[in-house]
Amino acid sequence: MGEWGFLGTVFEGLQDHAPMLGRFWLFLMLVFRIVILGTVASDLFEDEQLEFSCNTLQPGCKQVCYDKAFPISQYRFWVFHIVLIATPSLVFVMYATHHNSKKAKQPKSKRSILQNYIEDRRLRRLYIVNVIFRIAAEVGFLVGQCKLYSFEVPAQYPCNRFPCPYTVDCFTSRPMEKTIFLYFYFGVGVLSAFSSIVELFYSSVKWFCCNLENFDLDDSTCENLQNLRQDLSGKKTTSDSRGFLTVYVILS
Repeated sequence: MGEWGFLGTVFEGLQDHAPMLGRFWLFLMLVFRIVILGTVASDLFEDEQLEFSCNTLQPGCKQVCYDKAFPISQYRFWVFHIVLIATPSLVFVMYATHHNSKKAKQPKSKRSILQNYIEDRRLRRLYIVNVIFRIAAEVGFLVGQCKLYSFEVPAQYPCNRFPCPYTVDCFTSRPMEKTIFLYFYFGVGVLSAFSSIVELFYSSVKWFCCNLENFDLDDSTCENLQNLRQDLSGKKTTSDSRGFLTVYVILS
């Protein structure tokens, strides 16, 4: 499980910015994917090529038949799936860390409060993009699993590829156990995709379709933002105030 340690660090950083539904997806990812894949699946699929046998001694026949039966190992397919989903999360955590460090260095003022509000909106937009990419990856890999493996690992594969001298029968190890794991991982993928879709709609409505007062800001911050609105709507004629107001109206 040591090779999965860096993903645990990424998901811990993502948890600080994710809503409740996002934390549920993290729970599914950490427990039902990374932990299960690193313990059960690694032992289940480590001998699949070694135990794959064909009823012929023709050199090369076993290798080409295995390649036909398993274009890509299920285990490596799921590892690639996890890494691909974790990549946008890593980008988001890096940006969020930079945002928080920059925010901590700014002096507290009305202008910095508005800048922090604008940065928070950008951070939330980036999180939404992360969720959209996650949904696309989830659906894409579900379709890929159906195309590559269907829902069953057959115990017997007929194969007639060159250099096999005739149609030979090849046999896999523990086909029923692997079939059960296929169903399990597909079910986890469906649940993860569904939770991500719900999270996308929930976060979009909560963060971007509500008024400013509904955001997660304390009372003093809301009061400062309201005062800043009034100041910006006054009759200031300096170019700096007009430019800043334009930026505020556009980004709000």
